[in-house]
This record gives sequence, C-alpha cells and structure tokens, in this order.
Amino acid sequence: MRARGKTMPALTLSPALSVLAALTRFTPPQPLHTFLRTTGYKIRPPRPLPYSPRQSLAREAILNHAAASPHRLATLLCEKRPGPVPTIVLGGFVPDATEQVFLIRGFLLKHGSVYYLNYPRTGFSLDLLCAQLDDLVEELNTVHGQRPVLFGVSFGAGIILEWLRRVRLAGRSPALGGTVLISPVACAADIVATDEVKPTTLLGRALKPFLDAAEGQVAPGIIEKSRVIFTKMFEAGAQNKASLRALMTGAELRHLHTQVIQAIQSIDFTGACERLSALRQLPALSAWDGGPRPLSTAPALILYAEKEGAVLHDRSPTRAALGTTLSAFFPYGTHHIVAGGKSPVQHASLIFHYFQFLPLISAFYRGLKTPPIFRAA
Repeated sequence: MRARGKTMPALTLSPALSVLAALTRFTPPQPLHTFLRTTGYKIRPPRPLPYSPRQSLAREAILNHAAASPHRLATLLCEKRPGPVPTIVLGGFVPDATEQVFLIRGFLLKHGSVYYLNYPRTGFSLDLLCAQLDDLVEELNTVHGQRPVLFGVSFGAGIILEWLRRVRLAGRSPALGGTVLISPVACAADIVATDEVKPTTLLGRALKPFLDAAEGQVAPGIIEKSRVIFTKMFEAGAQNKASLRALMTGAELRHLHTQVIQAIQSIDFTGACERLSALRQLPALSAWDGGPRPLSTAPALILYAEKEGAVLHDRSPTRAALGTTLSAFFPYGTHHIVAGGKSPVQHASLIFHYFQFLPLISAFYRGLKTPPIFRAA
C-alpha cells in the first residue's frame, strides 16, 4: 500500500509495470502496458507527417555539385511533440525507421518530437543522407535551440557513426543530446569477413553475392533470394503469436506485417545495389586507424543483443571496437548486452523483444542533461 499523498510511479517503464502487476495480480504485465499504450494512441494517434528543414544548404550542395539526384533522397517524417529532447531515427536495411521503433515511438514522443529518415526504394546516396542529417541537426540546434538524440538501428547505426566521423573530419561540432546505437552494422566486415568463402550468418548468405560482385555486375536473381531471406528473418520473429499478442493489438500486428513485407518487396534492383554499395564504402571502426577521436562527447548508449549470430559475424570489427575501446569514440558511452525473456534476444529486435530493450533505453533518456542552446538575437 502506498503512503498517503505520494504519487504512483509512471506506468511507462517495465520495472514500474512489474511492481504494479505484483500488486494487482496482472500476469504478465505486458497486456496492461499494451492497453495503456493503445488507449493513449486512440486519444492522440501517432501520425508521422512529411517534414522539410527551413534551409537545406547541405542537401542542395550535394544535389547541385555531385552525381546525386532527388530520387535518392530519404523521406523525412516528423511527429511533433513538446519536450526538450527530439530524437532522429535511422533504421536498418529493412524495415523503415517508422516501423523499426513501432513500439517504442510512444516512449520517445514523451521526451520530444521524433524525426524519421526512411530510405528511398529506388536508390540510395550516403552523401545525400549525411547532408540531410546535417540540415536537420543544424535546424534543431539553431532554430529550435535543441540537442537531438541520434537513434540508429543496425545499418542506421552505421550511418550515424559515418556521419559523426565526417562531421569531426570537417572540424564541426554540432550539439547533440546523445547517441543510441542498437546492434550497429557499420561496415561490410561486420556481416561477412573478407577471408570467408561461405558466410556463417544468415544475412551474410543474403548479402555476400552483392558484396563480391563488381560494380554493376549483380545478377537480378540475387535480389529475389535476398528478399526471401529478409522475409524469413522477419517471419521467424513473428512466429510467437502469443508473445506478440501481449505486445500489440491484432490491428497493429497486421499493420506492422504489411508495412515490413511491403518495404522488403518494394526496394528495387537499383535501390538494393546502392544500399549495399554504401555499406561497402563505410570504413571499419578502429581505435588504431588515426581517425578523428572522439566521435562525440555527448552521452552514448551501445546495445547488442545476446544472440547476434544470424546477422553479425563473430569477428565484427565494429563490435570489437565498441566493446574494447568504447571510450576512444564515446568518452561518456556505456555498452550493454540485452538478454532475458522467454526467447533469446535477436539482432536489433526492438519489436519482438521490446521489454528487454526498453529499461536500458528509458534509463539513458532519464539521465540526459539537455540544456537549451542559447541563440543569438
């Protein structure tokens, strides 16, 4: 029984829900959490809308002076909310950023607006994407006086690492609230080792033909095989219907399934090849290569799953670098392995293992110190 006059803890965090479940005999607590979340969504449904920064100087510079056309631009969406900590989300190869954080978006929105960068289906340009990040972070810093959190998942985490590297090389220091990297894939060797004839990971078997082929020499049939593997990886996570019913409603599950499968099917041949070409461009992360250090002095949270073997090679350079020399890149960074639950936590499994990832992410946001940026009159 709580003391008179004291308020109950917030019901948005899984530890608080566990206490509530014990007191009210809800077992497990997830259905109650789902009820609270979906009720809130009915009152104010999540609705990402197209967003364009007031100025897009970096983007226009790339479009005007490089071989990059507008069809390679990422789609920028925003859900506006009051709050001091906006979040910029970059997803993996699939699904889109909007689906990548399907269940935690409500949590992120409690802290401020959320911006989603969804990659184009018919092309991809690393230079353009980094330029779009430049423009968005610049606007949040100078127009809104805010320090955003960069939230990257898998390949999206690799793009964030590359953007931070480019920013440091250019001698710039944008104001960031923090960086969250979930199961980072930051170079091709994270998936397929250069000396590996037959890939040991499921994703490696899908991508090795792309990575081995010369520019412009990828056989179209490889695309279809890759689609099958990506679909199987998603469907494998969706097999546990009982667990998913505890996380989301039937309508949400149908929506998520439709959006993810649609994303897998709609990336065309050029789009797939250019995404993989970008991955091949990314340099392996190493504390010994003479690159810019640190990448950021803002707080950083690095999360790997307990079972990364379907995606990450056991000699992943990024995982080794962040696991052993994290302070060289992020002096105020923390590194955790996410585990627990009825099934092993898989690579970047923010949906199927939502309750395992949420406590660490929520603790990170609670600890952020994000004073406003004072702007000149």
